[in-house]
Amino acid sequence: MNRLAISFFLLINSTIFSQKILIPMDQTQNDHLKAYGIAYYVLNRNINVDWLLNFQGGSFLIDNHSFIQAECKIRGVTFVEVENQLLDIYSRIEQSNMDIVLLEKAPKIAIYTPPNKQPWDDAVTLALAYAEVDYETLWDEEVLNNKLDKYDWIHLHHEDFTGQYGKFYRNYHNAPWYIEQKINFENLAKKFGLKSVHEEKKAVSRKIKNYISNGGFLFAMCSATDSYDIALSLETVDGVHSVFDGTPIDKDIDSKIDYSKSLAFTNFSLYTDPMIYEFSDIDYPPSHNPITRGAEADYFSLFEFSAKYDPVPTMLTQNHVPIVKGFMGQTTGFNKKMIKNHVVIMGEDPASDQVKYLHGNLGKGSYTFYGGHDPEDYQHFVGDPPTDLSLHRNSPGYRLILNNILFPAARKKEKKT
Repeated sequence: MNRLAISFFLLINSTIFSQKILIPMDQTQNDHLKAYGIAYYVLNRNINVDWLLNFQGGSFLIDNHSFIQAECKIRGVTFVEVENQLLDIYSRIEQSNMDIVLLEKAPKIAIYTPPNKQPWDDAVTLALAYAEVDYETLWDEEVLNNKLDKYDWIHLHHEDFTGQYGKFYRNYHNAPWYIEQKINFENLAKKFGLKSVHEEKKAVSRKIKNYISNGGFLFAMCSATDSYDIALSLETVDGVHSVFDGTPIDKDIDSKIDYSKSLAFTNFSLYTDPMIYEFSDIDYPPSHNPITRGAEADYFSLFEFSAKYDPVPTMLTQNHVPIVKGFMGQTTGFNKKMIKNHVVIMGEDPASDQVKYLHGNLGKGSYTFYGGHDPEDYQHFVGDPPTDLSLHRNSPGYRLILNNILFPAARKKEKKT
């Protein structure tokens, strides 16, 4: 190659390399949560994002535009211009347990939430609002009227799909918000010609299951995880006490559970007593008999996956730390003994049978379950004020939530295994 050609080659490559900015997601990042918002902001403007799995905590590589730099500065997101380092970055990724996933389109996000205000907050709603990620809300009426298909990703949080009003009967059945919720739910069931709330909730659960099977992405936290699977497994069975629906519970209820219909859990037993604040023995530790170690001693570990061979769980576990603070909820975690064999465990307490974070596939789609209510509020109680995420902008626990919103944007690769 002559000198002129070499000079031209270096000029072209220099131009290419100067057109990228790197948003690091390691300890150098000022605001991890808003960094996800920048990635979403860029995708919304039809600009692709390279997600560098396991590189500096799961960094983002983006075309270098002045308006993107300006947006990063406004939101307080750390970024660096990448020039001659780009070849080194690619080489390091190729030789290490790292990979590049192309994000191509901002997913359309829906949050399943009741229209009336509830006396607790929702960690995903807080995360999306803080990160400045667009979302829409929907409820049972939209689900039953087949409106789910317009969304790429749906989130379920502190919901009860069993028709037992959150198992709050013992402490709150005389509270105004509980009474209002009960009336609203019963009226909605009648509107759709169903005899009880638990029948209506099971119908919603089946619609969501079809949505996943047809290619949708489901993310659920807290009691939406186990109560959803319970609802699927009790398709034609009355599994609720008479205080909830006015009819007796089916006899030998545990023998009538159809575990083949649930997504992630199997061989569980139900707690049907309305005075017990618990749905089943899936929850670990159980809410009605919690084993509390305290916020300072409660942690769970993230698994490290092969980025090149297992990109999906690798995406969902991107973080700047391998150990994450534990946090409680009505469903704090999942008993490992009751998780189906095909489910991928992504985070667990190595000292117990608690699984905190899992992922599975159904048909063309997939689901992720995350135990606990709020990653930055160890014991969140009814009526507590919402968490101020500006005080937790580098939260590893909240990062796991936001990994999930980018997952549907990834171009699917052929599996190497």
